[in-house]
Amino acid sequence: MNESSLPNLTAFLSHAGVASRRRCAELVKTGHVMISGKIVTDPSVRVQADADVTVDGRPVATCERKFYVMLNKPRGYVCTAADRFAKLKAVDLIKLPGNPRLFSAGRLDKDSEGLIIFSNDGDYVNELTHPSNEILKRYEVELSRRLDRKDLEQLRKGVVDSGERLVPRAVEEISGRTYLFVLNEGRKREIRRMASCVGASVVVLKRVAVGSLELGNLAPGKFRLLGEDEKKRSLDRENQEKSR
Repeated sequence: MNESSLPNLTAFLSHAGVASRRRCAELVKTGHVMISGKIVTDPSVRVQADADVTVDGRPVATCERKFYVMLNKPRGYVCTAADRFAKLKAVDLIKLPGNPRLFSAGRLDKDSEGLIIFSNDGDYVNELTHPSNEILKRYEVELSRRLDRKDLEQLRKGVVDSGERLVPRAVEEISGRTYLFVLNEGRKREIRRMASCVGASVVVLKRVAVGSLELGNLAPGKFRLLGEDEKKRSLDRENQEKSR
């Protein structure tokens, strides 16, 4: 096989389900990856399909079955599996054959709930989370008070918090103190920070859709595997606005 057609080390690790491409590149650069017993720190190195690759001493299985999982994360659980001190990890709610190494496509903070996708397919997670792909996320948010027209206009135009400009794709009133927020990037605690800028606080924050994929009636704490059509809907950029 022509060497130029081989995947680079970052792509190789990501496709094997080690982590997202960005995280895999970091693992390589910081000396966590070995090929044939030698540490490699260049993410662009080309890798044969049958190469002996390990991450922190753990062999990388390139033929590992790919899983795509929808979880309704309850409040109180964290999304990162790297937090050694967290008592409740969302990924521990997912039980799959072979115990594949799963990582989340984006985050929901500890006090938030709703739809989050886990997978061991790094390419899929990268596509789902990269801001340039504009995969929208929808949230139903109950606030501490009802927003007036001025508040809504301010949020829609964007607010500045700690020197960072936060602009939602849309904010719409559902009823009473409950609103639909639509985000593209989903920065850290973005909705809570936006609400604070107009003098409100979040009572309940629930993600209800990613792309055109909706949470539906999946119970809190439960998960299910995504079918191929549902996986495509999560990446659907054309119809995600229509599903609102």
